[in-house]
Amino acid sequence: MGSEFISIFGSVIVAVGTISAALGSTPVNFIKSNLRNDLNLWGNVLQAGGNALQADVQGDVLRTVGKEFQSIGNSIVVTGLVMDFNKEIDQKLFITGNWIQALGGAINVGHGLGLAPFPGHSENIIGNILQATGNSLQAKGGINELRNSDEKGKDQKADNENSLNTKGGVNENKNNGYSYRDYIEQNNEQSETLIVTGSWIQATGSVISAIGTIKEATQDNQSKS
Repeated sequence: MGSEFISIFGSVIVAVGTISAALGSTPVNFIKSNLRNDLNLWGNVLQAGGNALQADVQGDVLRTVGKEFQSIGNSIVVTGLVMDFNKEIDQKLFITGNWIQALGGAINVGHGLGLAPFPGHSENIIGNILQATGNSLQAKGGINELRNSDEKGKDQKADNENSLNTKGGVNENKNNGYSYRDYIEQNNEQSETLIVTGSWIQATGSVISAIGTIKEATQDNQSKS
């Protein structure tokens, strides 16, 4: 099996995986929660496998390292999805995995900018920029979600401690109809928006990168024949 075919196959698998994971991270009524979890899991598994395939056939050290980082990042996210850890550890694995993927994408962008133009060159650069941006947004959303979970826990503890200090059944922590709990819920929605947006930006970037890989591999194959 030629390296060009493996490179194309790997890039297509990554594109399918990012789209699957993006669907899994999107809260829509027609996709059940269990199915979304499966889409997210298998999407990251496909990404890890596809990036690993591409890393094996890349001729350049930096491109190989970039793909390896992306594969490792996906594997870390998968670990958090399949292992029976507590929610905080799962969230930290999600954040770490996405930062590592973003780093891999940034390495590929830096490498691509230093190369002379070739078929698929611009698509690879744009695709990797979008993927790195998408992973960064997901990591940021995960950080916000983790912080909000900590603050929500503290808020619940404070509610329990102050329950004896309520007057007439009205909680003194409320002010003008807006409570700290409302603030937490609003920030959770913002975190989810960051993760969903980042997922689809990453998916768009992976499709563009796949197009670039197909163009590059096709040109390489024609040059050899």
